Amino acid sequence: MKDFAGTPGTLTALGLRISQCIFAAGSITAMATASTFFNFTAFCYLIASMGLQVIWSFGLALLDAYALIQKKVLHNSILVSLFVVGDWVTATLSLAAASASAGITVLLFDDVKHCSYLSECEKYQFSIALAFLSWITIAISSLIMLWLLAAG
Repeated sequence: MKDFAGTPGTLTALGLRISQCIFAAGSITAMATASTFFNFTAFCYLIASMGLQVIWSFGLALLDAYALIQKKVLHNSILVSLFVVGDWVTATLSLAAASASAGITVLLFDDVKHCSYLSECEKYQFSIALAFLSWITIAISSLIMLWLLAAG
């Protein structure tokens, strides 16, 4: 398999995984500090999706760190196939959750003018922005993994 930036066991892959984890954890934190997030199913789905993202990204970040310390290459085709499937599943869930939450935010807080507390709205918007940033980094990782698998 080819060796390029973002492949498992490289510093770029570790950076992507850590940024995914940080953005997802920030999204959870921002949403969980809002007192009424549980009233909206999309926001609960966002927290669940970002929780899965944190677990997946943190696990792969640990694997990347271990590979860097041991100076091992993680280019086993079965392992890369697992990374591809996991990245695509988490990327799809993250995009769906962020999009649904953004739709609810626009509908309730801009169109219906339902937001009576400005700080709550800002927490929702910040959480959704972090969720989209997490999705961007997982999308980059998933495309790199797919490219690595296709390059054989």
